[in-house]
Amino acid sequence: MAKYTGGSTVKGGYYWNPRSWKVEVIPSEGGRLPAEGAKYVRVPFPALFVMVPLLGALFLVFLPFIGFALFAHALVKKVTGGVKEGATDLAATMSPGWRPGEAHLAGKPGEEKAGEGKPSAAVEKLEKEIAEKRGEKK
Repeated sequence: MAKYTGGSTVKGGYYWNPRSWKVEVIPSEGGRLPAEGAKYVRVPFPALFVMVPLLGALFLVFLPFIGFALFAHALVKKVTGGVKEGATDLAATMSPGWRPGEAHLAGKPGEEKAGEGKPSAAVEKLEKEIAEKRGEKK
């Protein structure tokens, strides 16, 4: 049995993907294997009569174990998800509230702000010049 990669052009026949347990049928003219990067094995037609029922039987035998594994996975996810959710709720109660539109870095009412006071003579001169130019444009 020859091995092929998904996406490659192959001759007509039956190709089995061991990872997904799918058998892909390629017409006699040839064609492309689906699932880029997947591995395929070319299977002769008579071997399919043995392989397909065997894969079905294996699936039936292991189906209960698959169910137990999925149940355990869901249980673990539920338990760990509850811990994560509880930690998120705790963090929300411990962090300070945020109020949109509130300026936290502007200081408190009645405080003198840094840099406030009487402007220098150069700044006053510049303000007068700007006011005069604005008055001319209007």
